This record gives sequence, C-alpha cells and structure tokens, in this order.
Amino acid sequence: MLLSYYKTNTIEAGCDEAGRGCLAGPVVAAAVILPENYTHPLLNDSKKLTEKQRYNLREEIEKVAIDFAVGIIDNHTIDEINILKASIKAMHQALGLLRTTPEHIIIDGNRFYKYKNIPHQCIVKGDSKFLSIAAASILAKTCRDDLMTELNKIHPEYNWGKNKGYPTKEHRRAIKEFGTTPYHRMTFRLLDEQLSLDF
Repeated sequence: MLLSYYKTNTIEAGCDEAGRGCLAGPVVAAAVILPENYTHPLLNDSKKLTEKQRYNLREEIEKVAIDFAVGIIDNHTIDEINILKASIKAMHQALGLLRTTPEHIIIDGNRFYKYKNIPHQCIVKGDSKFLSIAAASILAKTCRDDLMTELNKIHPEYNWGKNKGYPTKEHRRAIKEFGTTPYHRMTFRLLDEQLSLDF
C-alpha cells in the first residue's frame, strides 16, 4: 500500500512527469494534492497499470483531489533548454496552476529546482511509494497520451497513437523513411547509432 503523505498535517502536492524519454512530442507534468487520509487499492505508478486502469483512475483522481493541474512543455523548448530542465519547468508550470498553494512538495526522481519558497523532497521511485506522486504520474501520462493521439491524426505514419513518441523500432524506422516532423526533438538521438540522417 502506498503512503498517503511524506509530511503529516501539511498541504502536500505530489509531482511527476511523463515523456522524458520520447523522441517526439512534449513533456507533461502534473501536480496533485489529495485529501490527507485518502487511499485507493489500485492507485500506483502509472507504468504498473493498464491503459484502462489509468483512465479510470484519472476520473477518480480528478473527482477526489483537493486540487490538481498539468503543465506542458513543447519539444522546441526541450531542445532549447534540455529535457531535465524542461521536465522541471513543466512541474513548476503545474504547481503554478494549482488554486491551492501547497506547503510541501514531493517529487518523483532525484532532481528538482526549488519552487518559490516551498520546501520539497525528491524521492526516487516516488510514484510507487506515495499516492499523490502516483496520482500525478497518472494525470501526466494520460494527458500526454491524449496529446500524442491527437498528433497521430496529423502524422499517422509514425503511429504515435500506439508508441506515443517513444523510441520504438517502428518509430525509428518511420523517421528513417519519412524524416522528421515539427514535433520531433532534434537534440535527441532519433535513429540507431549505426544509422545516419541528414537534418
């Protein structure tokens, strides 16, 4: 069972992102504040859930959360500032969209830049340890999947509806065949090392 909070008697927001390792599309982050004693038997790291479970839990999270918000940073910004900074920028954006100001922030991973003057704690594998981070991982993942499904309508040749922009063999084959789109991250290794592509 995941833990409800890191600090007791505190308005605590959990943060996570989705899409760091993708070759195309934005990085998306979410911030979620859950009721202090909230529990749910299925709520877990989004990677451990089926797609149907993720979308069902998104409805639950959006219904029960004290507050939640999503931040989106596009691929051009990722190329300009790097994926780590873009991921943290997306988290800051999500935190800034909350109507309830958290008193403490817990973040999945080991890197974060201080947000305003709010204390924070980085937690490796936090999305499988704390409910609010798991909830944030689900909102970030489902939001990003929806965005990539929409982009798939513009560029169906890359099958983003299925691979969501991740570096699958199919995605890399499509890049080799069709080249890149305005949604690809040009600073990422888009093809296998033995292949070359003239951008």
